Amino acid sequence: MKEMTDDEAEYWDEYFTNNTIMPDMSKPGGFARKYGMTVKLDPETTRFLAAHAEATNKTFAEIINELVKEKIAVSL
Repeated sequence: MKEMTDDEAEYWDEYFTNNTIMPDMSKPGGFARKYGMTVKLDPETTRFLAAHAEATNKTFAEIINELVKEKIAVSL
């Protein structure tokens, strides 16, 4: 197999940095397809998670985990 040149590596690094793969929020079940979970979220929650994920570079699961841990800490 041919090795990548430095120019090719830089091109692909730039491409994948600028073209992050995010689930299509216009289709139902994006969360479940992306993470393999059977969770149904309302559109407002899905939009919030997508915006927050993009802003913080975290996955939906990481964001939900943090929110749940905060809720647990408050209730103790």
